Amino acid sequence: MLLKRPKIVVIGAGFAGLRTVKKLALVNAEILVIDRNNYHTFIPLLYQVASGFIPPKAIAYPLEKALRSIPNARFLQAEVQTIDLAAKVITTNITNVSYDYLVLATGSQAKFLGVEGASEYALPMKTLDDAIKIRDRIINNFEQATICQDFDCRRQLLTIAIIGGGATGVELAGALIELAKGTLFKNYPTIKPQEFRIILIHSGARLLADFPHNLGEYTSKQLRRRGVKVHLQSRVYEVFPGAIELDDGTILETATTIWTTGVEANYPQPEVELPIANKEKICVTNTLQLPNYPEVYAVGDVAFIRHRGEPLLGIAPEALQQGTAVAKNLQRQLQGLPPQPFNYFNKGTAAIIARNSGVAYLLGRIPLKGFFAWLLWLGIHLYYLPGVANRGVVLGSWLRDYLTRKRDIRQLGKCRQIPQSPNVKLSRSFTARKE
Repeated sequence: MLLKRPKIVVIGAGFAGLRTVKKLALVNAEILVIDRNNYHTFIPLLYQVASGFIPPKAIAYPLEKALRSIPNARFLQAEVQTIDLAAKVITTNITNVSYDYLVLATGSQAKFLGVEGASEYALPMKTLDDAIKIRDRIINNFEQATICQDFDCRRQLLTIAIIGGGATGVELAGALIELAKGTLFKNYPTIKPQEFRIILIHSGARLLADFPHNLGEYTSKQLRRRGVKVHLQSRVYEVFPGAIELDDGTILETATTIWTTGVEANYPQPEVELPIANKEKICVTNTLQLPNYPEVYAVGDVAFIRHRGEPLLGIAPEALQQGTAVAKNLQRQLQGLPPQPFNYFNKGTAAIIARNSGVAYLLGRIPLKGFFAWLLWLGIHLYYLPGVANRGVVLGSWLRDYLTRKRDIRQLGKCRQIPQSPNVKLSRSFTARKE
């Protein structure tokens, strides 16, 4: 009589989830991966899709292809609705799934921090669809601006407000200013460079708060030198369909507000109450297990765990290492051994600012800025990008942009019908407040 193999279910095919599955390739267990999408998104390059740097397909890797070399794994495209931790049953929009072991790797979603109007009128950048919408909105605004005769409306269409001065906001601001200078002004010659504005709004005293102070200062100088207007120690009070209001009463008219600050864990609600920490993350043990549920793990943006007394940042290297640790612990549990604590090795963080300019903080103690930090960032992300074909597409896009300062207009064309950009004159609440 054949013994039934234990079943491991991994919800979410991001960095942590996919790494877990790959490290379990030789384990005598049945593995099921559940995700709402049938592809893995390489999140660090979303901003390059939004800025027309690379085509969307370059950062979408088919999950069936990713799992092809893992004979004990299969994929289910479904939306998880609830999890019964006591019964070990997952309810999806397609079917119910039982498990022996569960890994929650569902990532995060935008958190609008209670700012009125932000969820309705600001554009988040957490998914591939989000990045495409941002790209299409910007191109649509340039198209409208070429035929707009009203000065205020034209200025509004050509103003982009980016909320959040972390790595995502910084990288997006730098990429968009290069997109405008290298491609858009040439494609739309009636638009003068001085009409275009990118405003980066950050609540802190300096950009890139997770980096050393001098790297944050360097980042601000580099962006300002390229034409980005950086507003520090400024908070958004309200977002309108055509403008934003800051906490000091300043009104900035913009047809495009991009939200890159504030995230919270995104996971299906279990039927029991779990210990929750900051950003709605689940408090896990030092082995990444849920308290009272040793067969359930939480990783990546879902898990709250400290490293040397400080919460982890929720970046890709942390998720990858957690995925490896969970796979090892699952193997130990299958062998009747106790799981081991997760120990994070901080290799460092990096952010790109613009052409030939980046910052890096290696091993948590070595600051790096300028060309070599920029080159390091490119190399790291090209290495971790899944798929040889995807790497070829991305590398080709980078080389073309670097050598010609042009981006392929076919990558910037509309791929879907999008609504006309909001105009401030259509907003009654804004008009009333302005008066």
